[in-house]
This record gives sequence, C-alpha cells and structure tokens, in this order.
Amino acid sequence: MSLREALPKVSTALPGPNAKAMFDKRAQVMPAAIKSIYPLAIKRGEGAMFEDVDGNIFLDWVGGVGVLNIGYSHPELIAAVKEQSEKYFHAMMNIVTHEGYLNLAENLNRIAPVKGDVRNTMLVNSGAEADENAVKIAKAFTGRPNIIVFSGAFHGRTMLTMTMTAKKAYAVGMGPFPDGIYRAEFPNVYRRPTGMSEADAVKYYIQKLEEVFMDASPAQYVAAIVFEPVQGEGGFVPAPVEWVKAVRAICDKHGILMITDEVQTGFARSGRMFASEYFKEAGCAPDIITMAKSIAGGLPLSAVTARKEIFDGTPGGTIGGTYCGNAVACAAANKVIEVMLRDDYPGKALKIADKCMKRFNTWKDSFEFIGDVRGVGAMMGIEFVKTKAGKEPFADMVNGIVAEAWNHGLILESAGTYGNAIRFLCPLCVTDAQLDAGLDIFEQAIKTVAAKLA
Repeated sequence: MSLREALPKVSTALPGPNAKAMFDKRAQVMPAAIKSIYPLAIKRGEGAMFEDVDGNIFLDWVGGVGVLNIGYSHPELIAAVKEQSEKYFHAMMNIVTHEGYLNLAENLNRIAPVKGDVRNTMLVNSGAEADENAVKIAKAFTGRPNIIVFSGAFHGRTMLTMTMTAKKAYAVGMGPFPDGIYRAEFPNVYRRPTGMSEADAVKYYIQKLEEVFMDASPAQYVAAIVFEPVQGEGGFVPAPVEWVKAVRAICDKHGILMITDEVQTGFARSGRMFASEYFKEAGCAPDIITMAKSIAGGLPLSAVTARKEIFDGTPGGTIGGTYCGNAVACAAANKVIEVMLRDDYPGKALKIADKCMKRFNTWKDSFEFIGDVRGVGAMMGIEFVKTKAGKEPFADMVNGIVAEAWNHGLILESAGTYGNAIRFLCPLCVTDAQLDAGLDIFEQAIKTVAAKLA
C-alpha cells in the first residue's frame, strides 16, 4: 500500500532515535522562540499522510496549519513545479514580466468573490504580507488613517499585523505598536451574554462595533474593517452571515472598505473556493480579499484581490517586492486552482464536514466537557470546557488529547484565545478509511484523557 492510501501506525516511542537526533540539532541551530510541541520529524508525505524519519506513519489533521488543502506531494503539482523550474526560477515583475503571474492574477480575478466586475490581483509571499498590503491599499484608496479589527483575530507577525492580531502572546516585548488600529468584539455566538438569543447576539455585536466609532475612531477616519470569515487562532469561530450583512451596510454607509482575511479559509476549505462566496451569495461581498496558505500547495505565495478602482488609488512604488509572484510558486498556484475546480475540492470539504460533524455532535451530546462544535465546511473546531453550563475553558483537556492522539498517529492542533479548542485542517484529499481511523483515534484520546483528569 502506498503512503497516500496508508493508515496511521506508530511503532516507536516519540520522538524516535532519528527524530531525537534532529531535535538535538534543532536546539543548537534554531532559535528556541520558534516553538514546536510535536515530537515529529518528517521524511516524506503523500496525500493526507506523512512518514517520519523513524518509519512511523501519521494522519495529518493540521496540514501545515491550512497550507495543504490539496495534500502532500500532489503528482500534477510536482510536474508543474518541475516544468517551470527547468525554464527559470525567478523573474521580478518590476523588471521582467512573466506569464505565470499574469495567468494567476487572471485566475484569481475570475474566482475571488469581491465587489466589482473588473478586478486586479497583486502577489506577495505570506499571509501577513497580504494583510499588510491590503491595509496599505485601503488607506491609499480612502485617504483615511485607521482600521478596525476584532477580538480573537490573527493576521500575522509583522509589526502591523502583530498589532492587528488580538492574542498578545504573539507580541510579547515587541512594542511600541503602530497607531490607528482599533478593536471591536468579534461575534462569538457561543460566548454571547447569558440568556441572549442568537438573533439578539448579532445586534449586540454590531452595537459593539459601532461603539468603536464613538470610543476610538470616528467612522470618517476608518479606512477598512478587517476580519476572518472563520477565525483561525481565535478558535475556529465563524462570522454569522447576518452580522456580515450588517457590517457591509455599515461600510457602505460610511465609505469604509470591508476586507476579509481568507489566508486560512481560502482554497476549498469552507466548501467554497473562498468562504466569502457565502457572503457574496447573501449580498454582502467584501471589497478586498487576502489569501495565502493553500494557494500554492506549500510554496510561499499570497495574494490580494480587489476591484481595479481600489488598486488604482495606490501610488506607484508603494506595493510590490523582490520575490512577489515567484515563477515557481505561480506555476504551483495555477495548478492548485485547476485541480481544485476540476476535482471539486469544495465538494470534498462538504463531504468531509458532513461525516465529521455528525461524529463531533455525537461526542458533544455524550461528554459534559465538549461545549461547542462549529465551523464552515471542513474548517471545524471543538471547544472544550469544564462544564457546559459554566463554559470555563479546559485547556488541560485539549493539551492531553493532542499528545495522546499523536502517540497513536493522529496530528491535532489546539486553537482559541484560551487554548481550549481543537481545530480540523486535514488535507481535503483524505480517504474515507483514513478519516474514519482519525475519528476513532480522536475519540479514544478524548476518553483516555477524560479518565486521567476525572
């Protein structure tokens, strides 16, 4: 059986001897601030599986934190990268125009669900770069200095995006931070005020947003409102469509641009190529979309797409960079889009979500410490609490489950402001047998850790 079809199998203690040697080297040559909690060192990967340097086989439900929606080592992706690499690796668009950039921009202009019929796309290298450039473009177009972001947000680790990010564990000792970034409360419906209906919660969170105009920045000075359609680090919390409709109306009223950060939600994860397609279907499409992670199957690349009018407001020379739109990465991204559309990866995400959510909700009914199960498509999260009534975060349970699961061949990752959620970002090419095996390992890990903590 090929690795692509294999099931999880762990036959050594973790880390194994070869992995241990690599971790010893890591401790010598890498900064400790680049943390890793996993005793794993990869040798090769195919599909949703990877083999470590000691021969153990793992099912990866993290996927490079959302980078591997198309899976490890897709044969057509490898062929596209090889073909481009034999022509040239790099051509900087300020100097020499190359076709891969143009074709990718054309593809993204066609599929990105932003307002306006005539779109432009710029390419950069990381999610943080995409978010930072989106803010620059919004400020240039509106002539305004401020932006609004949200509690629970993660937008990156550059100085600007670190400021935009809510969780300040990612910014310890890094201040002072840029001015002009103001924060509203994100609509975490699960943690809405006690006794409040979901409909009233949407109104409550909109009121919290409008209070920013009084308490921090008047609306006429706000260039953009930036949010993730499903918060990633924040705990896989979806933005309710009715809330997005209200945000869109606020933006239209005050001349503010609405930016959706689709770095993690993009490229079929949500059951659409972009989660913002749900917003467009509801009549509240964003003005600007940022994207990265799964765009190129693992090569560094990101993008910003908006209507041409918005880009036309950006002064020449203020955006771009040396590696932006690298030729090899563009070849990979164009192939990713081709394969995902041809093979209906959004449909794969919905099929995976249907199976997983049924199982997750069964666990929610069975276990007092599972407070919430949520998500959009195959971007799903489970929030663990000490009691359903109290909703007190139960990070110890999550940490125990993650460790128990990896010892049996399933890689999970925590998320959430309090570290008490487990996220699902498995490659969308996972087989039914692998998905079933993962669900079984996950369930047993929950039971094992629950018994230990009882």
